[in-house]
Amino acid sequence: MAGGGEESSPGAAAPGVKRKTTEPTSDGSAVEGAAAAVPAPPPAEEPAAKQQRRGSSRTCVHEVAVPKGYASTKVESVHGTMADPFYNGPMAKTYPFELDPFQSISVACLERNESVLVSAHTSAGKTAVAEYAIALSFREKQRVIYTSPLKALSNQKYRELSQEFSDVGLMTGDVTLSPNASCLVMTTEILRGMLYRGSEVLKEVAWVIFDEIHYMKDRERGVVWEESIIFLPPAIKMVFLSATMSNATEFAEWICNLHKQPCHVVYTDYRPTPLQHYVFPIGGAGLYLVVDENEQFKEDNYMKLQETFSKQKGQSSGGRSGGKASGRIAKGGTPQAGSDIYKIVKMIMERKFQPVIIFSFSRRECEQHAMSMSKLDFNTQDEKDAVEQVFRNAILVLNEEDRSLPAIEYMLPLLQRGIAVHHSGLLPIIKEVVELLFQEGLVKALFATETFAMGLNMPAKTVVFTSVKKWDGDSHRYIGSGEYIQMSGRAGRRGKDERGICIIMIDEKMEMNVLKDMVLGRPSPLVSTFRLSYYTILNLMSRAEGQFTAEHVIKNSFHQFQYEKALPSMGQKISNLEKEASLLESSGEAELAEYHKLELDIAELEKRIMSEIARPERALLFLCTGRLVKVRDGSINWGWGVVINIVKKPPPSLGSLPAALAASRSNAYIVDTLLHCSPVLSENGSPPKPSPPRPGEKGEMHVVPVPLGLISAVSSLRIAVPADLRPPEARQSILLAVKELEKHYSRGLPRVNPVTEMGIESPEIIESVKKIEELEKKLFSHPLRKMGQNEQQFKWYQRKADVNHEIQQLKSKMRESQLQKFRDELRNRSRVLKKLGHIDSDGVVQLKGRAACLIDTADELLVTELMFNGTFNDLDPHQVAALASCFIPGDKSNEQIHLRGELSRPLSQLQESARRIAEIQRECKLEVNVEEYVEATVRPYLMDVIYCWSKGANFAEVIEMTDIFEGSIIRLARRLDEFLNQLRAAAHAVGEVDLEKKFEAASDSLRRGIMFANSLYL
Repeated sequence: MAGGGEESSPGAAAPGVKRKTTEPTSDGSAVEGAAAAVPAPPPAEEPAAKQQRRGSSRTCVHEVAVPKGYASTKVESVHGTMADPFYNGPMAKTYPFELDPFQSISVACLERNESVLVSAHTSAGKTAVAEYAIALSFREKQRVIYTSPLKALSNQKYRELSQEFSDVGLMTGDVTLSPNASCLVMTTEILRGMLYRGSEVLKEVAWVIFDEIHYMKDRERGVVWEESIIFLPPAIKMVFLSATMSNATEFAEWICNLHKQPCHVVYTDYRPTPLQHYVFPIGGAGLYLVVDENEQFKEDNYMKLQETFSKQKGQSSGGRSGGKASGRIAKGGTPQAGSDIYKIVKMIMERKFQPVIIFSFSRRECEQHAMSMSKLDFNTQDEKDAVEQVFRNAILVLNEEDRSLPAIEYMLPLLQRGIAVHHSGLLPIIKEVVELLFQEGLVKALFATETFAMGLNMPAKTVVFTSVKKWDGDSHRYIGSGEYIQMSGRAGRRGKDERGICIIMIDEKMEMNVLKDMVLGRPSPLVSTFRLSYYTILNLMSRAEGQFTAEHVIKNSFHQFQYEKALPSMGQKISNLEKEASLLESSGEAELAEYHKLELDIAELEKRIMSEIARPERALLFLCTGRLVKVRDGSINWGWGVVINIVKKPPPSLGSLPAALAASRSNAYIVDTLLHCSPVLSENGSPPKPSPPRPGEKGEMHVVPVPLGLISAVSSLRIAVPADLRPPEARQSILLAVKELEKHYSRGLPRVNPVTEMGIESPEIIESVKKIEELEKKLFSHPLRKMGQNEQQFKWYQRKADVNHEIQQLKSKMRESQLQKFRDELRNRSRVLKKLGHIDSDGVVQLKGRAACLIDTADELLVTELMFNGTFNDLDPHQVAALASCFIPGDKSNEQIHLRGELSRPLSQLQESARRIAEIQRECKLEVNVEEYVEATVRPYLMDVIYCWSKGANFAEVIEMTDIFEGSIIRLARRLDEFLNQLRAAAHAVGEVDLEKKFEAASDSLRRGIMFANSLYL
């Protein structure tokens, strides 16, 4: 099919391109403009989401967001129109292949000098668009910046672009090469730093390419992308490259609204190589095709698959329903799991389905699986020789002593047999050798973690998932459709394979809708994870020109844009609830209002008591398996449920839900609770958001993750919970037990007494307990309560009261500005900065603040505190390096930490300072848990290792000191070097010459050997 790059007649749409124009209004909402004339167009109002599942044909969706009143100056015969761009002029770059429609449209947008978001599957060919933007900049004698989320990806991209273009530089914090080049490859953090400092380079830049823009939803680092986009000068145009996402148009509207320039979306679901998805039941035999290359779900095969588990019942060990461990991680590397992987890999090789990538969610599991392949050999003698030559040449960059490290010696025999491992804990040089050998076809079976699915295009014929559940820091959960799309996208090599093959290994029955949603579900939306950091606030305060303020950043964030966009849907929900309220019975209004007020008063008192009970140090003693708890989420009263498990979690990012509905950040614990849920499925067949059954509806018991803050009461009762909660009958038996208890205790289940059983002696709590007893007496003697003979009518009354309450809550959320929440937070953070002496009472940045402005690798408040309270002054450079390592996030050690005397005192001072800063933040009304803050900011796991390395120990010696992966140690050491350089710059900025020299000496003591060996890509 012809591409859309060089149409002969102006205004003709590229074949297979669906188009739509949107025009953001001043309030950020979007108004549809005229759609371009297209052959057989869909209805104008059909959103991109509904056009998504069209992967079988070579189509794309083109949309454009245009600022109000914007007029294009382009010549239509050359550039087409805004809604229908094409390009008839001389190309800045030609390709040895015919461009796909999405590539042609993207090129036309670039030639119009307008920003574009390209959202497409892995291996669809997004790189061709980025290369065109670079070629275009070179043609126009302009500079271009290419940003990527990771240093390793930046190195790879630098190598790839250097082969295509001559004038390319690299800036990653670790390495700077040709900083005056026309095309600069860098990490997004480096770009943000340049924007804060007002770098002169940016005056010459015409385009910025953001690769992997979906990284913006990363909880820790997503804000870096958001700030970089906000700060970019409006004259600079942007190219965003993304995996498929379901709200690409919303993102483009934000860009249009923010920079007052058009932003095109070119979205394609087209896979150059279609995929077939098979399931392999662990312990069973054979593969079951569940989704064919036309994306048709095979229900008959799914039923056969389920039968295999019925036959195996009782043999496999599984987790509970609702997100507990599936047993895969624990089983990793055992003979049973190993033999299944072995069988699959052997079968893949016999059927000539290699190369294969086997994805595991555990680094140790990757290695165990690879080692279990000892009897398999996939390479010829010639290939073995080629592998050895590449390997020997690669390790020449290392010192003699490092070439004989066990981690290096063990790898060659494996690689020679065409088997390799790839994960973040490997030595960087080994990881790069594996990548290069895989690209050359010398690795046939690669055992990798999901990080391999990011970045450079390294496809295989087959992809295997050893598990469908992963630990995400909170719990074991099924992987989402977005994650599955990203990893499965590695299957199928364009031009080589007719189809790609995905094999999913599962070890327990899987609900059909869960499997269907994972394989065929919509890609996940891009949600903002915007937050205010002290680094951002101080940098904005210290900018001389005052062009940007923290308020400006908040107002223009994607987070605020998404919140404002959600308001109309909240209005619609209110309208729907009001209709439902009018349909419900209206008699007995006064009694209903009185009864409902009693309920709300009790709920308010329960909330007050629960704020004391729910303190983790108290609650965790009581919230054990089988404990009955009452759950209330705003107006939604779940009633009593049963605790199954409790997990600690980091506070959710503000952007993880539409802002108005985001949960409180204070909920640091999640209680997996068995609750009575409505059995209704959502329209698209995916599991719905759980909700209690409606009046008269027969519900089902499911495990629901409940934030600790939503538990409104804790009962003194516990019940026995079956070991396996997967069978519905097991869960239903618990529902019957709870119902029996509620019948037995007609006045309500007995609650844990906070005074007598938990020892809380607060007069306020004692008074609240008494008041609840009085109100409950009134509630149980109320006329409505006596309507037991007409339970259905009573439930209607209750539903009406709940609906009215929900309407009031939604209305107040619509009135409450999300902006105000951020303003309050900004005010509180400014108080902290004043108390710590970073700014004065007029908001002018002081000496301490000037130092903090230069530190974005670690906790800027804590590190400047150590600089100014003299902690570093008493240490030698080796101790400085060891203490600074505590600031760098990395892997936790499972071993007990025993520190030598010269490190334990500085560590105590660091922990003491962290505790003080946490307490000051709490005093200034920020939600900070002191102990959690200390634990999160002080990580002493590699202090000894860094100390010994700094003093001259060799790598073989230091890796024996810890159970942390070698690659993780090296990654931390390199980030530590970057951090020490920031500390040096901070000391220089405030005139601390001795400290500056000490930080420099600490950095110099690290920079040697394998820790800082050059990348093979450079």
